[in-house]
Amino acid sequence: MKSNLLISFLFVISLSFSQSDREVINFIDSLNTQAIKHYNNNEIMLAFNSFNDAIKLSDSISDNYGNAVANFNLGNIYAYMHEYVDSKACYERMLASSLKIDDNYLIANSYKSLAKLSEIQHPNEVIPNLEKALEYAQKTDVRDLDNIDKQKSVLFDIRMYLSSIYLNKNNYDSALIYLLRAENNLNDLSYNAYNSAFFNYSYGLYFIQKELYNKANDKFIQAIEHLQGNTHDLNSNLLFSKIYKDLSLSYAQLEDTDMAYYALKEHNSFRDEFINEEKVRQENISKSKFYLAEYKQIAESANNERLIQEQITQKVKNINIIIIITSIVLVISLIMIYRNYRSKRKLSQILEAQNKQLEIAKDQAEKSSQLKTKFISNVTHELRTPLYGVVGLTSLLLKRNDLSERDGKFLKSLKYSGDYLLNLINDILQIGKIESQKMELKPTSVNIRELVDNIIDSFEYKLQETNNKIKVEIDGKVPTFLKCDGVRLSQVLINLVGNSVKFTENDITFVEIKVLNIKPENVCLHFSVKDNGPGIPKEKQDSIFENFLQLDENNNINYKGTGLGLSITKNLVELFGSTIKLESEVGQGSTFSFDVTFEIDNEAMLKANSNKPKTLTLNNNYKILVAEDNKINQIVTKNILEKGNFHCDIAKNGLEAVKAMEIGSYDLILMDINMPLMDGNEATKAIRQTNNQIPIIALTAADIEEVKKDYKAIGYNDIITKPFDNSHFYQTILANIHKSKNELSENPVLVKVS
Repeated sequence: MKSNLLISFLFVISLSFSQSDREVINFIDSLNTQAIKHYNNNEIMLAFNSFNDAIKLSDSISDNYGNAVANFNLGNIYAYMHEYVDSKACYERMLASSLKIDDNYLIANSYKSLAKLSEIQHPNEVIPNLEKALEYAQKTDVRDLDNIDKQKSVLFDIRMYLSSIYLNKNNYDSALIYLLRAENNLNDLSYNAYNSAFFNYSYGLYFIQKELYNKANDKFIQAIEHLQGNTHDLNSNLLFSKIYKDLSLSYAQLEDTDMAYYALKEHNSFRDEFINEEKVRQENISKSKFYLAEYKQIAESANNERLIQEQITQKVKNINIIIIITSIVLVISLIMIYRNYRSKRKLSQILEAQNKQLEIAKDQAEKSSQLKTKFISNVTHELRTPLYGVVGLTSLLLKRNDLSERDGKFLKSLKYSGDYLLNLINDILQIGKIESQKMELKPTSVNIRELVDNIIDSFEYKLQETNNKIKVEIDGKVPTFLKCDGVRLSQVLINLVGNSVKFTENDITFVEIKVLNIKPENVCLHFSVKDNGPGIPKEKQDSIFENFLQLDENNNINYKGTGLGLSITKNLVELFGSTIKLESEVGQGSTFSFDVTFEIDNEAMLKANSNKPKTLTLNNNYKILVAEDNKINQIVTKNILEKGNFHCDIAKNGLEAVKAMEIGSYDLILMDINMPLMDGNEATKAIRQTNNQIPIIALTAADIEEVKKDYKAIGYNDIITKPFDNSHFYQTILANIHKSKNELSENPVLVKVS
């Protein structure tokens, strides 16, 4: 070892005077080649010393390739001697050097080697490391030291490894996928008896898990045939032993005792050969560990000497620093004679510290806000999914004609509760959007009278429960069609009307819309909602628009709520450029009002006057594929589609949806985003690789504002949020189908839902 170190030292000295970096690199390559020969001849310490010399030289001239190769082989030696900590350090240095030179072959082998170590110490890291190895092995230019293309070989090794891992985890689908892909790689490689035997053995293990014992036996026998006639080494004997062992167990399952006994005898024979060879290997490891311990002792001694030298150097540096600091302090002391300067400097430092504290507080507040927003989004998504089933199934049951009056009343109560929960979820999301300033108006053409009628109809059950009535008065001058954000305006009116109905009983709520000012292009409307409820005290009228505020919490238990409705209403009205006003006296009711200017949709009014809208019934033969894992949601969606005369097939996850597209023909896909095995995003991307024509609509219970940011990039044509309105649901489906078939009409189309 000393002679090798001396040779390396003399070589480095001569380099500094005469040789170029190219010559050093050639020498490093020769050291690595020589070390590999020593390793293959079981001359472990000679190989160990040569690899260490190669690492030192490559570090001296920043030869990342030579460094990576040397660390790879040195890591193998450490692993061979069960020195796993040192082995992992070598593989990590190999990975760092390989990444610097973008060598896909070395990077893939780095991750594969780390995966083997992880299997011993950190099993959870095995699959992530193998997936990273697979990622780089699939790239171009995967070549070894001799510039030979090794992509198929590396892919075969990694995929066989992944198949084995998934098989041990009882994930048979994933195991089979990687096994079949490995077979494609094997077919592209020149014949290798061990690889062919190992593949057939792994296939046999898969059949064993599936209890297909005859097929498993065929694969085991094929594996044995590949190995027979080849030189038996340690690995071959181990594989022979495993094959015959599992073959014996398989025959035993088939109750073929003779063949089971024969296979067991062969297993014992090869196991004995392997044990004998393993004893020799362990003796070699023990000797190597002795030499390795001696090497580490010498290296540790040299390292201690280096540390002492560094300490001396550091002390000298510290003395120099002290001298410099002393000089600076003396200069500053002369400058700091002026008391005013000192006070200003101190004040500046205080302000700087306060600014830092404010920045820290700001960062903490932003993080807290982000966590709150993410939490609200996740919780509301989880709530919307079961609500879709509750509201959907209830709506379907209410359509039946054979319900008793008592059952109908119970179902209406259930639907009201579901709608109430959905409104509560939307309120919570609304507050989050308002606080993050993500909300903006989206004007569309709106029939203001139809909008108000739909709002009033939604309170039918609540009116029956409280024995209330709603009286609507709309000024005859109000234009039929306006350009406004109908969703936001509906939310304002629903909150105000709902608030009035909640606080009144056996009475009337008045909703009034009148024209304040009208021009050819726009109109200013006055909205008011009046009730004869208990009224609001003067001292609390400003505070009722605050988040989560509730009046008389201790006395009026029937008026419990979230305290969000009026706060959201106030913010939405301000978004329209207006201000909400309140007039109220205790015992005499309350009146909420606001004024908004809208653009008149003259084009829509002309069309309405000149052309009677066409009515389209859902009489079609369109075939829809629904990808949905929730069984209740499957039932609801299927019933809604069949009610619209659509044909429907169900896929339980994204993987089934991809397979269904391969064998079937559909006009549209409704794709749930969150599913097991393969989620909606992955399935959509997979389908888009072969089919860019079929419309795919994302079905999600998540907040649509968050989902819609990148849905088109994924491959979706549209989004529908669960729970959904049936008419809007049908319209969206038909619009996307017609668009894909280039059959959309220029005139507006209405959907009649029976």
